[in-house]
Amino acid sequence: MTRHSSLKKIGGGSTEKRTVLTRYERIELLRKRGQWSDGRRITALPKTKPEE
Repeated sequence: MTRHSSLKKIGGGSTEKRTVLTRYERIELLRKRGQWSDGRRITALPKTKPEE
C-alpha cells in the first residue's frame, strides 16, 4: 500500500514557524512575561502568541 502524495515529506524538515504551543511552552512563556504565579491551575490558560 502506498502513501498519499500529500503525506510525503518534502525537504529535510519543517521550515514553517509553529503557531501552536504546548501547555508547558505556554507556561514558560507566561513565566518569562511575569503573568504566571506558582500554585495556579494549568487548565484554562490564557491565549498566548509565540515569541517572534
